Amino acid sequence: MGRTLSEDLRSRVVRAVEGGLSRRAAAERFGVGVATAIRWVRVFHATGATRARPKGGDQRSQRIEAYRAVILGAVDAKVDITLVELAEMLRREHGAHFAPSTVWRFLDRHAMTLKK
Repeated sequence: MGRTLSEDLRSRVVRAVEGGLSRRAAAERFGVGVATAIRWVRVFHATGATRARPKGGDQRSQRIEAYRAVILGAVDAKVDITLVELAEMLRREHGAHFAPSTVWRFLDRHAMTLKK
């Protein structure tokens, strides 16, 4: 993934295309990739904004968070449950496949620890 380019550059590319320059010519003039110029213009037409979207952050925890009550209930019911047992219980009872390390990260986010 590349670095975020300035909003000024993005708006200059979009203005050049809106002014009649082709996307390829605008990309060459401002020193950005052709695909980048095409994407910026497409996003501008769809949203009216040239600002970059936020980068990074959590993208997938909502998948395991859907089972929060199930996981926390299992931990409350059996205090010495292992990560492997939790992952297996989720697979067997709910059809949700999670690695034990994913379950560990979930518990860590919720300030819970289990014995190994």
